[in-house]
Amino acid sequence: MPQTKATAIGFIAILLWALLALFTVGSTPVPPLLLNAICFTLGGGLGLLWSAASGNLRALRQVPWTVYGLGTLGLFGYHALYFSALRLAPAAEAGLIAYLWPLLIVLLSGLLPGETLRKGHYFGAILGFCGAALIVSGGGAGFQTQYLPGYGLALLCALTWSGYSVLSRRFASVPTSSVALFCLLSAVASWGLHFLLEDTRWPDSLLGWGSVLGLGLGPVGLAFFVWDIGVKQGNIQVLGTLSYATPLLSTLVLVMAGIAQLSISLGLAAILITLAALCAALASKEKGPSKDDPGLS
Repeated sequence: MPQTKATAIGFIAILLWALLALFTVGSTPVPPLLLNAICFTLGGGLGLLWSAASGNLRALRQVPWTVYGLGTLGLFGYHALYFSALRLAPAAEAGLIAYLWPLLIVLLSGLLPGETLRKGHYFGAILGFCGAALIVSGGGAGFQTQYLPGYGLALLCALTWSGYSVLSRRFASVPTSSVALFCLLSAVASWGLHFLLEDTRWPDSLLGWGSVLGLGLGPVGLAFFVWDIGVKQGNIQVLGTLSYATPLLSTLVLVMAGIAQLSISLGLAAILITLAALCAALASKEKGPSKDDPGLS
């Protein structure tokens, strides 16, 4: 697959993740781990049906268990750490730290064979982080020492997803259909922890069930499959920087739904994120040794 096409497919995940906050609000009062369990079951189940229809089930048996371990840790670990961080620290500050993962993807991608970071990548990553910070923090976050445990979990959250995304590049030969089992294994873990730690509360309206279904089909379903294609065969540095568009797009969706309001910080963030994407794109087009390793594309 051409790198440009794979990058565009990966960007679909960013668009889908922009709906995560809206659907999550609509899914109230379902507790986090139960929501994870339902969504991962939906996403994994549909992914398994797609694998069967496309004749890829047999190939899944040849995937090393280490890869399944990596995928499950990435999907389940990110969400478990994220929700735990929100319980131990204010949402704005914890969310800001957790959203270091696009910056970490851009920086960690420089460790991959055949990849070289340029000044444009660094500059774009920093601009993107500043834009995301304006949205997540509402213009100014105040960190307090009593919330350090939550901040620490949020940092682990960012490291988990960025590490999963970058390491996925090392397993480019593993079929994307394996993501279905990542989801199902994450669902098993979520169901088990839900019954141990949470009270069961199902959606109490059609809107609630629709939101849960939307999550399972999109942000916590299809998004993982197209992201897998993007990070394995696309331009991972551009994808990492473009990921900063997620909080911007998510906020715009909430504004259109009447849940959030426009602000000066939102406008500034839009400018910063646009410049960030432009810097990364231009840096990736520069001539030099920063070409993808043929074996990874």
